[in-house]
Amino acid sequence: MSQSNHGFSTRAIHAGQAFDPTTGAVVPPVYLTSTFVQDGIGNLRGGYEYARGGNPTRDALQEQLASLEGGVAAFSFASGLAAEDSLLRALLNPGDNLVMTNDVYGGTHRLVNRVYVPWGVSLTTVEMSNVDAVRAAIRPGVTKALWIETPSNPLMKISDIAALAELGHEFGLTVIVDNTFASPYLQQPLALGADVVVHSTTKYLGGHSDVIGGAVVLRDEELAAKVGFIQFGVGAVSGPLDAWLTIRGIKTLAVRVERHSSNALAIAEALVEHPAIERIYYPGLESHPGHKLAARQMKAFGGMMSLALRGGATAARKFAESTTVFQLAESLGGVESLIGYPSEMTHASVRGTELEVPANIVRLSVGIEDVADLLGDINESLDRV
Repeated sequence: MSQSNHGFSTRAIHAGQAFDPTTGAVVPPVYLTSTFVQDGIGNLRGGYEYARGGNPTRDALQEQLASLEGGVAAFSFASGLAAEDSLLRALLNPGDNLVMTNDVYGGTHRLVNRVYVPWGVSLTTVEMSNVDAVRAAIRPGVTKALWIETPSNPLMKISDIAALAELGHEFGLTVIVDNTFASPYLQQPLALGADVVVHSTTKYLGGHSDVIGGAVVLRDEELAAKVGFIQFGVGAVSGPLDAWLTIRGIKTLAVRVERHSSNALAIAEALVEHPAIERIYYPGLESHPGHKLAARQMKAFGGMMSLALRGGATAARKFAESTTVFQLAESLGGVESLIGYPSEMTHASVRGTELEVPANIVRLSVGIEDVADLLGDINESLDRV
């Protein structure tokens, strides 16, 4: 049975992870080297010359990522934003237009708005869950790509990847999906028709809040070659230890995400009638407008949710600062539960724009602790609001 036919968890553990041929070590070594000895000028051992261009540990991670997302190639970067930047460099030129969801990670919007727009790229933000609105936003011949984030950050909007991919391809666009919130275990954008997947591997893929990284996975070999050249030419590569830590995290991705998802669903259902909460943004609830779509294109609903507090900004801030099991911190996707206040933390850079996050919103990254402890922490903290 070929490895490509193996199940997700098997590939997560074995893709790119052949045992060390010298010692038989079941865990491949970390290649902490900057350069490689050549057997004569231009005669490279295994194709390795200089670690910016290639490192066996990074290659192992890239093979693992490509396998899990179903791509022809994957590229690992020093951060999620470095990954996004390299992809955008491969796609856009001055005068081009990018259409992006209007609820997106603040750093992604900042990258385009503060770096690419001054360079001459125009940015259009749109309600990506409305396919007709996206069609109206596309400028034929000028728009070059659609940037989809689903579930979105932090309002958990769900966009129809298959429908948007069909629409994008109708206009010859590259369709990109940020799959960070879902992870490849819950959602397979390339199989749904997207061209590119991006990740902050810092989050669910790494899974332990101990490494920064990003990735681009592609299904088109020509575009993959462009991204690969930029990875080499610009050099924002992941280091070997960072790559190894990410590999280690990915091996338990499936079991972790299942627990993240079950904990989050239990919390969302328990809080539906809580008097301090005005609205719960979680696609696992049947009341969520994207619930049926999420159920169709995701295996489960993930560990991310946001809460709108009835008491406004004052209540939201007090709640975010009063939990104990949920720790106040940026980032998400680690085994531990985190709470954040997006309008002044992850999304501070989009205040005053269409993407501004309401001041009564808190975001939860639900970890894999005992769900009773998580619910107890939330309820005790809400009682103090």
